[in-house]
Amino acid sequence: MSLKYPKLFEPLTINNTTLRNRIVMGSMHTGLEDRAKDADKLAAYYAERARGGVGLIITGGFAPTRLGLLMPFGGKLTNQMEVKRHRKYTDAVHAEGGKIALQILHAGRYGYTPVKVSVGWEKSPVHPFQPLKMNELIIRQTIRSYGHCAKLAAEAGYDGIEIMGGEGYLINTFLCERTNKRTDKWGGSTENRQRLVVEIVKEIRKRAPKDLMVIMRQSIADLVSEGQTWDEIALLARKLEEHGVDAINTDIGWHEARVPTIVTSVPRAAFVGYTEKLREEVSIPLIASNRINTPDLAEAVLERGRVDAVSMARPLLADPELANKARDARDDEINTCIACNQACLDHAFVGKKVSCLLNPRAGRETTLTLGPTRTAKRVAVIGAGPAGLSAAVSAAERGHKVHLYEAGSSIGGQFSIAAKIPGKEEFTETIRYFTRQLQVKGVTVHLDTRVDADTLIAEKFDEVVVATGVTPRIPNIPGIDHPKVVTYADAVLGHKEIGKTVAVIGAGGIGFDVSEFLTVDDSPTLDVKEWNQEWGVTDDMTVPGFVDKPRPTTPARKVYLVQRKPGSQGKSLGMTSGWVHKATIKMKGVEQISGARYDKIDDQGLHLSFEDKDARVLEVDTIVLCAGQESVRDLIDPLTTAGVTTHVIGGADLAAELDAKRAIRQGTELAASI
Repeated sequence: MSLKYPKLFEPLTINNTTLRNRIVMGSMHTGLEDRAKDADKLAAYYAERARGGVGLIITGGFAPTRLGLLMPFGGKLTNQMEVKRHRKYTDAVHAEGGKIALQILHAGRYGYTPVKVSVGWEKSPVHPFQPLKMNELIIRQTIRSYGHCAKLAAEAGYDGIEIMGGEGYLINTFLCERTNKRTDKWGGSTENRQRLVVEIVKEIRKRAPKDLMVIMRQSIADLVSEGQTWDEIALLARKLEEHGVDAINTDIGWHEARVPTIVTSVPRAAFVGYTEKLREEVSIPLIASNRINTPDLAEAVLERGRVDAVSMARPLLADPELANKARDARDDEINTCIACNQACLDHAFVGKKVSCLLNPRAGRETTLTLGPTRTAKRVAVIGAGPAGLSAAVSAAERGHKVHLYEAGSSIGGQFSIAAKIPGKEEFTETIRYFTRQLQVKGVTVHLDTRVDADTLIAEKFDEVVVATGVTPRIPNIPGIDHPKVVTYADAVLGHKEIGKTVAVIGAGGIGFDVSEFLTVDDSPTLDVKEWNQEWGVTDDMTVPGFVDKPRPTTPARKVYLVQRKPGSQGKSLGMTSGWVHKATIKMKGVEQISGARYDKIDDQGLHLSFEDKDARVLEVDTIVLCAGQESVRDLIDPLTTAGVTTHVIGGADLAAELDAKRAIRQGTELAASI
């Protein structure tokens, strides 16, 4: 029991299984599930989270049949040979005192494979292949496959199973009129649309041991047109309890929903109210999910007494020790998930192995280790941005004597700028984490110190890590030194006053961020009610899917976002978050201009010309430069000339695109190799 978080660390019994606390590691497909050769890596990944104290681990999705695979040759549990492989996962978790449940996921039309089945013929808007419409025989075979999979899960040592019933996968498509246009007994009325999932639960209860936990991942807010109404959701929850489901883990939104549910701009615990409302319908344990990323938030949710556990998926990627740190009142040492998605979901949706921007060891537990060094070295790290912080903390963790030099008065680098962007306030958590880790790991920090090569050479460091980052690139435009012109750093950090009309030069990730920043007032953070209004989430629960017309707040400025390249903007943005940024600036009335030549800047404003249309003058008060960055590399040549062992990482290594994922990974990998 934790004195600081008593509710969070109160045991919870589901069926006959007692969890040591109420932290559930929610399902997240890592890519390690799909190949037999990765079984040991996946076992190590689960074991590290179990060792970190989590109450229950739910695996990534495994298909119950070949026709339900997420991708060709994807992870499944359909035969005895696969049972042996799954034993590695359950044994690894049980050896660390944890519990683990298998998620059974039939991808339906979301399968990234040409051989798949679904409720109808219509293909998914987010996947290229058309499914085969399920006939009566395939439906019956599918129902049996769930029962068989649950039986095999018990044989493999799983403590329970979770049925994926949300996010637009197979079961969810049967439940909603949006996709279920059938006229047979599997479609039409609410009862018919709910028939498949009820039959699946009954089959599992018939085939699997009675003491096997059965959890339903139930969609309680589809956030798509023609989704379920609340009455339908409540009715289904009651049916699930009646037919033997032991707990409901709530699920929010489809992959094709135009309402963000997991990115960093979504308010913390934005959807918990839906789970709490379900308490009026059922008595079985309820697990709340989505954007619950800190133990104090989880404790507050549990204290209200309407939710029995909280699901954290990405937070356990970022810090596998989250539970133990919270239990021991070391929560200031938690590497808090910032919901950036850059190394997790953005990887998952393009078939890459999942990791974490903040924790590059996630998914690489067997290959990227930070064990004690045999020979402690004196290491200098120059620059306290993401790359330098990662290198310094990781090297100190291994036992090296690390000195960190930073020219500015605080740590954070580009993360300090990112934290000022509306919806990216979570980035302050990373700065807090590294600040504490520098103390815990004993790194000697030198702020306000612009160290030179002579000093470093005189100090005789064994290794020097150059992580001096970047500086904004100043494009060669006539009039670039005009008083109207400011860099993105000066604009965001408030070093220069910004007018009411602004042109942003450069439509990469920074250009989009700055455009969002400029359209809000001095208090950008929206509460849940305002955020729902902004994205068109209605509190009228008779509306199918709970979606309405978005009503964005009035923009604080008129903004033009300009790029040289022709065509649409934002092509380099992340898959799971890019569409949110594009939708946001559209809602805020940002005018996007592509294919422009920057002719000059003068008192009138920014003069543009085009290949195929008339020239134009943007009569603006301020012009913000987001035209890329240049590496700061002035230390490298004198150090290498003097024979100092020098490593270059982060923006100092490559400034083409600011990439915190690469920067933190480089810092960690370098520390592991020293």
